[in-house]
Parts: sequence; structure tokens; C-alpha cells
Amino acid sequence: MTDVYRSYTRAEKRERARLLIRGAKQALAGAEAIDPRFERRLDAIDARAEDRGRREAAALRRQYDKAQDDLAAARAAERAAKWADRATAKQARKQAERRVRDTERAIRRAGLA
Repeated sequence: MTDVYRSYTRAEKRERARLLIRGAKQALAGAEAIDPRFERRLDAIDARAEDRGRREAAALRRQYDKAQDDLAAARAAERAAKWADRATAKQARKQAERRVRDTERAIRRAGLA
């Protein structure tokens, strides 16, 4: 198992499962009976999923960094706010904290943490 994040589409998951089942059936018939086209198709699907996963992981990390920056700015604005503006600044800070938590959750769900 590799530690590379891959993001498969539904169609790729179905095609990959179908190819693995057919390859297993051929493997039962004998090692020389396995069609090399299955391996090439599996490798192509894995390569596309790996590229997509790399892009999604980078986007999630960028989104997390931006959320962290926004949270720092909101905290600074809350500290510097006058008494009348403090409630608005506090609400903005809480929203920024929610965005950070949501982004962290998405990263964990993707298996990147």
C-alpha cells in the first residue's frame, strides 16, 4: 500500500473493481493467462486518481492556510475593536474558527492528516 492520496471517481471505482475481478479470474486460470492490458488500464486509472488526489490535497492545504490566516486576522481585529464593534468582531472570529474546523474536518476525512 502506498501513502499517496488518490481520488477515484465513481466510474473509476467501478472500472477498477471490474478489472480486478477479471484479473483474479484469469489468475486462477494460470499466471500466463493474465492479459497485460488489464495492468495497463489499472495503472492508467491509478495515475489519473493520483494526479487528481495530489491536486485536491494541495487545494485543501491552501484552503486550510487561508482559513488560519483569516482566523488570525479576525482575532487581531477583535482585540483591537472598540466596545461598540466588539460583538461584530467576535462574530467574525467565531465564523473564522468554524471555517478552520470545517477545513480540518475535510482534511481528516480525506485521510491527509
